[in-house]
This record gives sequence, structure tokens and C-alpha cells, in this order.
Amino acid sequence: MKDTLTTDEQVASAIAAAKARDTVNDIYYVACGGSYALMLPNQYVMDREATSIAGHALNAAEFKARAPKRLGENSVVILCSHSGNTPETVEAAKIARAAGALTIALTNDPGSPLDEASEYVVYYEHEPKKISPNHSPAVLARLSFGILNAREGNAKAAKVEAALKALPPIMDAAVEAHGDRIATFADSHKREEVIYTMASGTNYATAYSYAICIFQEMQWIHSAAIHSGEYFHGPFEITDYDVPFILLMGLGASRPMDERALAFVQTYSDKVTVLDSKELGLGAIDAEVVEYIEHMAFSTLLRVYSDKLAFSRGHPLTVRRYMWQMEY
Repeated sequence: MKDTLTTDEQVASAIAAAKARDTVNDIYYVACGGSYALMLPNQYVMDREATSIAGHALNAAEFKARAPKRLGENSVVILCSHSGNTPETVEAAKIARAAGALTIALTNDPGSPLDEASEYVVYYEHEPKKISPNHSPAVLARLSFGILNAREGNAKAAKVEAALKALPPIMDAAVEAHGDRIATFADSHKREEVIYTMASGTNYATAYSYAICIFQEMQWIHSAAIHSGEYFHGPFEITDYDVPFILLMGLGASRPMDERALAFVQTYSDKVTVLDSKELGLGAIDAEVVEYIEHMAFSTLLRVYSDKLAFSRGHPLTVRRYMWQMEY
């Protein structure tokens, strides 16, 4: 049975299956909501690293509607659903498998519909305020780089594995160092009706996830994720002294975009929270792979910020008005 293997064995088995294919031209990363956000960094990885494989991150319903013409025997479809019950993602797995694609699913629930619909499954660990090589974003990175290594000989897979092992103590120290700032943020933002997030590169995925999942879904705060490179092409017009922003500063190729956005937003807003990979200690990670890992650090730290904000607002992260409360 699938659940008798360790996570490492499940990852290795999925990579071996991708290696065994005659040809792999495309990897589709398919999910919804926060799981979809986890897919975005992996498309970035493929854009930056792959020489013969194209990566596509798609919402599961969009995957079905778009019906990619290239989907078939030369495709790998990686899906993710925490519960394993997301209907659109389960259906996407069935569509992909029927088309002849190799299907690899990530879930926290063995025996779920997504588990049953997919050929290979990796069961990941889940603790939002922690990170490890077996947490979902790390497993996705291991799969992406493992397939790149198996298919194209990409040598960075080992460096990514080492970086993922080095990340937990770095983040434990960062969370502890941010204790006062977290408390100050929660108190100063507890009555805000809107909070914007901004980032670029792989970190845009974290900005997107926290805008739609934490602020909109779990806190009922109006929000939007702004790409640092897009900020000056419309969104900067909403900047004002009393408009809150959270800006994630990366160490990768897109950092100049973050720096340009920071210079402007700090000039015109008095409510800018800056989280910088440099300050978090991520400079200790190999420079060749840190941009592929740092979004996990931001997600871990921001969850601690979010928990404190929820407590200050008297609005638990578990409360919903519509989700799981009715048919939709």
C-alpha cells in the first residue's frame, strides 16, 4: 500500500517513475487555493532550471477548462490537496491519468479521493509554524529538482536537499528574534480593514497565499497580492500614508524589483512591514538555491504573525462564514 512507505521512499518512487518515462516535455502543477500557491514556485524552478521541460502551474478548475493540448503520455501532473477531497483537484487527477500522464499527488490524508485517483502519492507533514524537508512546499521542491536531476542531470538537487535540512534551525531562530515585532504588528494591525502583500520571484507565491488564505479567508480582511514588478504599473496608485503593506524581500534574481518597490512604498506609506531574507539569516543557504527555498521561510514566519494577529482581533483562524458551512 502507498501509506506503508516513508515520505523519502514515496518521493524517490515518484521521481523514479518520472525518470522511467520515455519522454517528459511538460510538468503541470495543479491545485486550488493555498495548495495552488505552493505550485507557483515550482513553475519558477522549471523556468529557471529546465532545459527541455516546461512547467505550468494551474488552478485545478482552470486545468480542466483549458484542457491543454500538450497533455498526454509525455506529461507529468503533480497535484496537491491537504484534505485530498478538493473536488476540482480530484477530477484533474482523473483527467490527467485518462490522458496518459504520470500523476503524482501530495496530501495529508491517506486513503482520500485524491490518493485513490493518483498513481503515486506523497503524504506530507503539516505544522504551519514549522518547516522540514517533509512539509508540503519542501516535498514539491524535492520532486521538482529530483525530476530535473533524473531527466536532465541538474546538479542542484543535492544542494536543495541540504538547504531544506538547514532551514528549520534558521527559522526557529528567526521566529524567536521576531517576537517583539510580531506582537507590535498584531496590536497595530488588529483594526485594519485592508492589508496588501507584495513580493516577487518564488516569494510571490507566499504573498498570494497569505492574501487569499489568511487575510481574506481566515481573517475577513480585504487584501490583494501585488507583484513587485507590477507595482508601478497600476497598484502603486493605492499607496497612501495609512495603507498597510507587507513586503517580502528575497535574495534571488528578482530582488532589484523588491528594492525598487520598497523605496517607493516606504516613502508614501507609514505602515510598511518588511521581511527580508538577509535579516532572517538565509544568507547561510547556498546562493545557488536560496531563491528556491526562501518562500518557505516567509510562509513559516508569516504564520506566526498571523496567529498573533488573529488572537489580537479575537477572530480565530478556524472561523468561516461560507467555506464548509453550505453548498457552493
